[in-house]
Amino acid sequence: MPSRDATTHWEGGLQDGKGHVTLDSSNAGQFNVSFPTRAEDPNGQTSPEELIAAAHSSCLAMNLSGVLGSENLTAKSIDVSAEVTLSPATGGGFEISGIAVTLRADVDGVDEAKFQELASTAEKTCPVSKALAGTTITLDASLGS
Repeated sequence: MPSRDATTHWEGGLQDGKGHVTLDSSNAGQFNVSFPTRAEDPNGQTSPEELIAAAHSSCLAMNLSGVLGSENLTAKSIDVSAEVTLSPATGGGFEISGIAVTLRADVDGVDEAKFQELASTAEKTCPVSKALAGTTITLDASLGS
């Protein structure tokens, strides 16, 4: 499997500085970042937390599709959102204090109980979930679009 990479160029101090993140592997885009927009109103800029949310939601959607496939099920649709929270850390600085994942899927041939089991398996085996294991991750999953 290939690796993926991104780079960030930063200029200035924490409060008055700014930077831009480049998605190098895909060349899919370049995004502005700054600390004030990270900690307050995004004002059209992204943040590390938003990029983690994008990685987590897309990975979990793909992983659930694979878990369903192993049960000979195919989703009509899967919608995943991830809300990543940045909070002050004990002892100073900041930490990602939690990730709230909401997953909705439209899948024929499975009841709610079995779907809960499959969604839980998908979350636990998702590579991004594993990478974020030091953070509290909550999952709200249900059938229905």
